[in-house]
Amino acid sequence: MEAFWAAAVGIVWGLPLVILLAGAGVWFMLLSRAAPLRHAGHALAILSGRYERRDAPGEISHFRALSAALSGTIGMGNIAGVAIAIAMGGSGAVFWMWVAGALGMATKFFTCTLSCLYRKPDSQGVMQGGPMYYIEVGLGPRFRPLAMLFAACAMVGCLGVFQSNQLAGLMQAQWSVPAPLTGLLAMTAVGYVVLGGSVRVGRFAGLVVPLMCLLYLGGGLLVIADHAERVPAVLRAIVLGAFDVDAGIGGAAGLTVKEILVTGVRRAVFSNEAGLGTEALAHGAAQTDEPVREGLVAMLGPFIDTHLVCTMTALVILTSGVSPQAAGVVTTAQAFEASLPGLGAGLVSAIFAAFALTTMITYAYYSVKCAKYLFGERRGGAFVWIYLVLIPIAALWTPTTTVNIIDTAYALMVIPNMTATLLLAPRVLVAMRDYFARQEG
Repeated sequence: MEAFWAAAVGIVWGLPLVILLAGAGVWFMLLSRAAPLRHAGHALAILSGRYERRDAPGEISHFRALSAALSGTIGMGNIAGVAIAIAMGGSGAVFWMWVAGALGMATKFFTCTLSCLYRKPDSQGVMQGGPMYYIEVGLGPRFRPLAMLFAACAMVGCLGVFQSNQLAGLMQAQWSVPAPLTGLLAMTAVGYVVLGGSVRVGRFAGLVVPLMCLLYLGGGLLVIADHAERVPAVLRAIVLGAFDVDAGIGGAAGLTVKEILVTGVRRAVFSNEAGLGTEALAHGAAQTDEPVREGLVAMLGPFIDTHLVCTMTALVILTSGVSPQAAGVVTTAQAFEASLPGLGAGLVSAIFAAFALTTMITYAYYSVKCAKYLFGERRGGAFVWIYLVLIPIAALWTPTTTVNIIDTAYALMVIPNMTATLLLAPRVLVAMRDYFARQEG
């Protein structure tokens, strides 16, 4: 199985996919004249609840929608994914993560505006949004096969196998907890929340994610302060290592600049999900009648995720001097423990466990939502049991296998999502101009 998925990810994750993601981000930035970035202050005002309306269509607030989206990225991508990026591509991969994150802000604005612009009621009359809906409603019924392709790939890409595997690896390495036990406990906790529906998912994420994010950033600052003298050299190695393999540090030996670029973009997509369409599934449930507002809120995600949390993890690992390895979360835990003996490993374990659970909970919502689109409310809803059963099973797999499974599915999700977003971008532009004109008026 490991050989099959290694071959699959090598086929789909090539330079053409990187060009599609980066090129689309540049196009969206130019098309909008960076308007979303210029209105970042307004985005924060929306997030604060200033524009909330209880009678607006949707299920959860702007804040809870962003928290749910971030719960699917912060933790796996930021704590484990960054370590894996450095192990595979050296410090230079972090630079390309920054670039992809900046472009991802524009991409998320467009995809998440579309997720609220083209919503469709399900069999129970609840408005649903996401790539499969804006593909079908925005582009028309003849594009439904493209929507079905996205939903099918997202069912696999949003499985909690990587999260379960990394959490089990951490608990076994740091605390000698058997992997099957960790998997079973995670399955139980995830099942309790996800069976309560999207509202319970949003409430849980809104409570846990901000607290854990602040705690992780605070702990990271303590570690970086302990090695403050190394920070300038690490930053220099990140920038120079993106263009000169020999100038980087970490795992870039024998790689080309192209391979480092692909690694950085792949891990950035894993981290902030810009271009995948998963973020649009969360933001499509936002309670709003102004799609552009949700796009602006969603735009903040890649900045928080990539430029704050991922950068923190990279600096923690690279300044500590620990050797990156495939079990990414173990690397991060070792880096914390080196500077905070007796506390670091426990801190990372607690935070990572919380993030792993929130990610699996959010991904269960994504995966089941896609299953319901394909198979209907009753049969699609039953997919949650398959999702839950795979959590303890994946705890026994190798880290490489789980990463390659998810990366392959992610690549196949990008193609239909970005195709539709590029075709529908002019309609987002019309909505954006109308919205800002009314705000200024």
